[in-house]
Amino acid sequence: MSELLPLYRPAQVRAMDDHAIQALGVPAHELMTRAGTAAWRLVQQRWPSVRRIGVACGPGNNGGDGYVLARLARAAGCAVSVVAPPGASPRSEEARQALAEWRAAGGSVTAFDGLLPEAELWVDALYGTGLTRAPSEAAQAMIERINASRAPVLSLDVPSGLDADTGHADGTAVRATVTLSFIGAKRGLYTGMARDFDGEVLLDRLDLKIGAFDDVMPAAWLCRPEGLARWLTPRHANAHKGEHGHVLCIGGEVGMGGAVRLCAEGALRTGVGLASVATRSAGVAALVAARPEAMTHAVEDAAALAPLLERATVLAVGPGLGQGAWGRSLYRAALAADKPLVLDADALNLLAEEPHAVPGAVITPHPGEAARLLGKDKRDVQADRFGAAEALAQKYRCVVVLKGAGTLVAAPGEIPAVIGAGNPGMATGGMGDVLSGVIAALQAQHLPVFQAAVAGALLHAAAGDAAARIGGERGLLPSDLFPHLRRMANPE
Repeated sequence: MSELLPLYRPAQVRAMDDHAIQALGVPAHELMTRAGTAAWRLVQQRWPSVRRIGVACGPGNNGGDGYVLARLARAAGCAVSVVAPPGASPRSEEARQALAEWRAAGGSVTAFDGLLPEAELWVDALYGTGLTRAPSEAAQAMIERINASRAPVLSLDVPSGLDADTGHADGTAVRATVTLSFIGAKRGLYTGMARDFDGEVLLDRLDLKIGAFDDVMPAAWLCRPEGLARWLTPRHANAHKGEHGHVLCIGGEVGMGGAVRLCAEGALRTGVGLASVATRSAGVAALVAARPEAMTHAVEDAAALAPLLERATVLAVGPGLGQGAWGRSLYRAALAADKPLVLDADALNLLAEEPHAVPGAVITPHPGEAARLLGKDKRDVQADRFGAAEALAQKYRCVVVLKGAGTLVAAPGEIPAVIGAGNPGMATGGMGDVLSGVIAALQAQHLPVFQAAVAGALLHAAAGDAAARIGGERGLLPSDLFPHLRRMANPE
């Protein structure tokens, strides 16, 4: 499995499909046959004992793929029931041919009447990548019935009901066990709402020759933990702490000192040479006791912050900062220091109050913070996470880490990255504070800012997965990541 998987918009994959037909000379019906055959091969591998299969076929080429699979399954001795929404006749010539071949093999098609036959496996071939609206009323009812069944579900190309470009569903969507994509991976399947519906996502290139689409620029890259070694190279034997940067973590208003401590330890566990903390005097003793390696300073005003800013390589601003007079004064001083910045939490809330470009900075909003920064509703952000991340990057002229399922990293002039790691257990207070420290530490260790954001988000998410494997997702604490951060920051 490649550490970097190119992701495409559905229109790009449709263009690849056309290129295969017109330039590579692969007939459209042959491509459909390859897709249905690949899906049947997967059924045999994953569910070898299944003998009763239901196939839900829609009117598009996705339905044609389903007819091919149904024919192959029937020829192998399976009892196959094909169900279609009323009036959903195939629209393309190749889909009509696939239906004719299914009928010629003795198969039939039942119009959905509100009930589905019993099946040990359902194959979802209702809608493909062209869907950008809610499914029809009959198709929605079919989807609800499929989801209510106890059988596993294989979705072809995309779970029906999902927009393959954004990963959003306007209505209901099939909850797949496995999704098998064809030719190129669709970017929407790897972020946001899609992660609730697509299960395990696999890709089959349909035997199209390697390099056939090398001139197609990916719409995003899926970054997997195996790729950490490309950024986190071993240190030379004569290394010293001055080579590895100095992160200054600014935050920790009264009652919120734990946030800035998590940030500082995140930086230390990721290998920064020095980590300092500028915080309220009331929190100094506790922080020194908890993490003596972080050089902790009582800072009650911007004047006291000035010498610390001078010595720092990168500033991580916002964890536990608050939005009172103290936090505002330190925030403004940090922005005026002309140092590399990682802005999170209350720093983002203060930025949303007075929006302005922060060139070269990294901002790490969750969807609610992203909505405030864009002046939009959170639902709008989640409905198009790629669009929101790119809009933030353009508005603030910075690197954006849009957190959530399938975290996105975007920046002006860069192809967005999708983080292929992380789990629901990480949805808890303090995880973002650790992430800020991780990204700041990698930037302090001389990774270019976009690469530091991608590698930091990936390292953080992978550490969260490692921690969850030990004790489960529920109850996962941000501090549970620390031993895994250290180990994974040193890939073999």
